[in-house]
Amino acid sequence: MYLSKLFIPITKDLPAEAKIKSHQLMLRTGMIKQSSAGIYSWLPLGFKVMKKIEQIVREEQNFIGAQEMLMPTIQSSEIWKESGRYNDYGEEMLRIKDRQGREMLYGPTNEELITDVFRSSLKSYKSLPQLLYHIQWKFRDEIRPRFGVMRCKEFYMKDAYSFDLSDEEAKKSYNKMFYSYLKTFNRMGLKAIPMSADTGPIGGDLSHEFIILADTGESQIYADKNIFEINPDLYKLNDQSLQKMREDFSKVYAATDEKYKEEEFNKMVKKNNQMITKGIEVGHIFYFSDKYSKPMNCTIDDKNGKKTFVKMGSYGIGVSRLVGAIIEAKYINEVMKWPKSISPFDVVIIPSISKNNKENLDKAEKIYDELKKQNIDVLLDDVDENMSNKFKKHDLIGVPYQIIIGSKSKGNNFEFKELNSQSEILSLEKIKLKIKK
Repeated sequence: MYLSKLFIPITKDLPAEAKIKSHQLMLRTGMIKQSSAGIYSWLPLGFKVMKKIEQIVREEQNFIGAQEMLMPTIQSSEIWKESGRYNDYGEEMLRIKDRQGREMLYGPTNEELITDVFRSSLKSYKSLPQLLYHIQWKFRDEIRPRFGVMRCKEFYMKDAYSFDLSDEEAKKSYNKMFYSYLKTFNRMGLKAIPMSADTGPIGGDLSHEFIILADTGESQIYADKNIFEINPDLYKLNDQSLQKMREDFSKVYAATDEKYKEEEFNKMVKKNNQMITKGIEVGHIFYFSDKYSKPMNCTIDDKNGKKTFVKMGSYGIGVSRLVGAIIEAKYINEVMKWPKSISPFDVVIIPSISKNNKENLDKAEKIYDELKKQNIDVLLDDVDENMSNKFKKHDLIGVPYQIIIGSKSKGNNFEFKELNSQSEILSLEKIKLKIKK
């Protein structure tokens, strides 16, 4: 992509309404544009990052055997009345009526709808277990939307649902999702801490939040630093290994302020190993047994032909929220450095250009073509602008690698820089190897 062709409305001024760094940077770099309070248009740069996050989430869900589907954003009120949540959910639910006067709602979550899909489709234990997920827009009418995409009204979310015959089998599905979430966040360059959590309006008796460290986080965190020593890559995708993984995490103290107990924290964690900081929730998993299947009469025939209420869990990842959360966790001063797996581009070529000398631009275009042949996603800054402004702009955008074509470039050797690092002179072949590695 040529920068001159990219729709990227960068602004110099700091938006007055933006209070945290991710909101400021996403508006300044033209990743999003506010449509109304808590609702945003996702512009090409921001949309590209979000779609890369979505693909990682999808791949890790597929890896554990979850099946993708798609449910509508608009739901009937009838199934919510069956579960008992229609009146209980509160004013965050956007309630509407169609032209026939039927009560509808813009889905804030999908427990009722997926239960309705399941109960009308499967009847035998032989079809279990089932893991189903979709990635869809949600709407919650926040009374005070703030912090950009971190706490907004309309958001893009992966929500998954498990169906099992017994509590024992359901815990195995829960462990798979626990594992999948750790792997998902690792691929985005994040170290997510799983923490025992309250179940809130979803309900149930087993729940974990996945928290990443960030100074601007809303959650206060109390944890043993040893939790970072547990490597999910050492566990295998089988029931015994995944159960051990969750047990290993459970042995290490980690709690948000809702669950924190000072006496327990001081007893379990040595002083020099205590970590008290802030974090951002990026995922939440719940096991709630028959909380929804029972009132909605969602049954399955067991081995003896007896009808039993199916056991369920739900599992959410805020895909759009992750864009802001990653910025909060990764930015340094005014430099936003994207993890390589989700960066909008792999590398940017920055040539020094003047009206009377297009030699550097010609070199840049040849490198651009060569990198494209290698399936490297490259941005070429072909705009006639002084180099100081270019560097500020690309530091702001946060593409992890830069190829700078100026006075230091000689022959087939070019200035190459990784953000927040010193530049070096390398051949084009070595540059390609570095980017691909």
